[in-house]
Amino acid sequence: MRKSLVVIPTYNEAESIVILLNQLATLDVDVLVIDDGSPDGTAHICRAQGVEVVERSGKEGLGSAYRAGFHIALDRGYENIIEMDADGSHQVSDLVKMMEWIGSADLLIGSRWVADGKIANWSKFREYLSKAANRYANLVLSLGVADTTAGFRIYSGQLLKKMDIQTIASEGYCFQIEMTRRALARGGTIAEIPITFIEREHGVSKMSFAIAFEAVLRITAWGFLRIIGR
Repeated sequence: MRKSLVVIPTYNEAESIVILLNQLATLDVDVLVIDDGSPDGTAHICRAQGVEVVERSGKEGLGSAYRAGFHIALDRGYENIIEMDADGSHQVSDLVKMMEWIGSADLLIGSRWVADGKIANWSKFREYLSKAANRYANLVLSLGVADTTAGFRIYSGQLLKKMDIQTIASEGYCFQIEMTRRALARGGTIAEIPITFIEREHGVSKMSFAIAFEAVLRITAWGFLRIIGR
């Protein structure tokens, strides 16, 4: 067993997953795919590549997939738990740079919104939506993190153990904000490393109105709890 585990949630990623898995095979990491019953055969493709897959019966949500993967990682004693997307938006070359920073902070975030961070092929609306979400989260919660919604991360196993991840309730992209909030609440240190985020070439974005609405509601509720000291 290696020291680092990459946890990858998937749903209909057959067109992009092989490229990612082939690139990850060149690194000193183990890989775990959490597949939500992809009808396009994503789970079968991953197994054919020799990758371990937890196959679930249906779409249970991003947060649920990561919680399942994190529990497995902690049970097996991995020192570093990496999360990244399967759709090609996160580059393995950026992961190599991020891994050079392991040990400098408890949570390393591959950030789009720090100096030298970049976005490729995003619409102006998606860019505005991401920036607005991060600004609102920082305004209400004072997190001090430029890219709170980033899904490209490396957690230390020690930090994850302190975070009581079974009580993390968010399912959409708000999951990343809640994990950031919890990491800070447990005394974790955070560093942001600039990455180039590339919009997916294959498949369909998982962003929806319901996901955005969940984020607004939860951030507002956490902000209220912060005001009343809870």
